[in-house]
Amino acid sequence: MNIQHFEKGLHYSDRDLVLLAKKIGRLATYCDTLKDEASSIRVEAERRPTKKDRDQVKVMITVDLPKKRFRVESRRKSPIDAIDRCIEKLEPQIKKYKELRTGRGKAAKYAHTGKRKKPENLDVDLPQALADFEVPARPRRSPRTSR
Repeated sequence: MNIQHFEKGLHYSDRDLVLLAKKIGRLATYCDTLKDEASSIRVEAERRPTKKDRDQVKVMITVDLPKKRFRVESRRKSPIDAIDRCIEKLEPQIKKYKELRTGRGKAAKYAHTGKRKKPENLDVDLPQALADFEVPARPRRSPRTSR
């Protein structure tokens, strides 16, 4: 798992960096694919002046997995609160990704499509079967009479 973090207008303390790594590492418990070298997590934090104090910090987390990319963002008062909210948003997405990638999820995905098995190879002489097939003649309608 490759974790990159970028800060713009704010600085994480050492304690915050450890806490950040612990919270991001918790995502790996939901899907083993996150632990691979092919996956990466990018955390961007930005402090910007706003009229509301509660959304001064904007945190964006991008998770790149094989054939899939998740992106969430949150605006909160502190970067740790924003990261908590981003993790809450990512958890269901990663769980759904895991279900679709595993056998159980694939089986559930195709269960509702109604796909049937192909019939067994039948030894039927097709020209003879077509020759034996008769189309019933339509009954003739009687002409309408005026009353």
